[in-house]
Amino acid sequence: MSASFVLFGTFLLLLIIGSPIVVALGASALLVYVYSGDDFLSLIQTAWNSVDSFPIMALPAFILAGALMQASGISRRLVHIAEVMAGATTGGLGFSAILASIFFGAISGSGPATTAAVGMLMIPAMIDRGYGKGYAAGLTSSSGGIGVVVPPSIPMVIFGVTASVSISELFLAGVIPGILIAAGLMGMNYFLCKRKGIKPEPRDESETLGKACKDGIWAILAPVVILGGIYSGLFTPTEAAVVSVFYTLFVGFFIHKELKWPSVSASLQSTTWLTGRVLIIMFAATAFGRILVENDIPSEIAASLLELTGSLTIIWLIVIFFLIFVGMFMETLATIMIVTPVLLPVMVSLGVDPIHFGLVLVVCCEIGFATPPLGENMFISSSIAKVSIEEISVKALPFVLTSIAIVILLAFVPQLSLWLPSLLGY
Repeated sequence: MSASFVLFGTFLLLLIIGSPIVVALGASALLVYVYSGDDFLSLIQTAWNSVDSFPIMALPAFILAGALMQASGISRRLVHIAEVMAGATTGGLGFSAILASIFFGAISGSGPATTAAVGMLMIPAMIDRGYGKGYAAGLTSSSGGIGVVVPPSIPMVIFGVTASVSISELFLAGVIPGILIAAGLMGMNYFLCKRKGIKPEPRDESETLGKACKDGIWAILAPVVILGGIYSGLFTPTEAAVVSVFYTLFVGFFIHKELKWPSVSASLQSTTWLTGRVLIIMFAATAFGRILVENDIPSEIAASLLELTGSLTIIWLIVIFFLIFVGMFMETLATIMIVTPVLLPVMVSLGVDPIHFGLVLVVCCEIGFATPPLGENMFISSSIAKVSIEEISVKALPFVLTSIAIVILLAFVPQLSLWLPSLLGY
């Protein structure tokens, strides 16, 4: 019995019987070491080294910054700016939700955090204007995923660490794809609202864009400070994450004066829980990935794919639909850490740039946020809108199909991802 059979067989069996992903990863890796008679102390050391990393420090900092922004009034002001920008157009509140997701995602780097921040404000407003609970929740869960495509992005940090590629370059690669996804969702929102006969929202003439931007200037400056610092060379992405926390604290306490100590305590508690959860998964996934490499499993998979077809186009389609399928059942960060050591060598051997592959992988994971049964954004939207996951799934389907079309475009036109990094000398 081969090591790959023991590894994947145990992993799938544990998932089928309902074991948590971290247990399935860790137990299957440990069983292979016991089965092969190797000293598994080296496995534990490898797993520990995966979390003992400077870039990983960005993870808790971005999570904390996202939590603090809701309490400090930053997210509310960003949503208001988006509402004014959308104006009195058909589907205007839907446009506002998508724009707000871009703004908030450019600070928090998290899909679920973006969905929660935008959804708390936009879903009730859309329901009041006749969009329907399912539609409001479906649109918000789909647009919330933009938060992991536009920079900064927590999944991109994880991919950068796992694949040993530049995180700054990954951030730049996400700019144009993020805009394309937002444009696609806006187009679909306009079409659906027009078909449903949703009338444009009346516009308050006193609410000008200039006034909204003046009130939210410190919120607008947050992504400027974070991303400007990274690409000016002033600080690294990890340092930028820490800067975002202190910037949010400063704005919340001294500018907006809305941040209170109980909110800070609650933000720290949620950050500790989320970070611990992610790091444990990283620990187990790294052990799993090391066994894959030691047993040359990526090469076996590459050979199998190349025997199936020599066409890069067909392989890309297989990879994309495989990633979307896996993303429906597995947590995003776990997906990235498991499939990267398996698929990245395959795609690189076919001439695909690692940054390009990483971007496509992250966008596929973004789609998983809005698909059942594990779509995190859907559960957040469901709790806000008080509507079933089944109804959200139906209403989100047009937006999911739009995102799938865009990820296929990104795969076949690599310059959409690589042009901006190459322009800035990466």
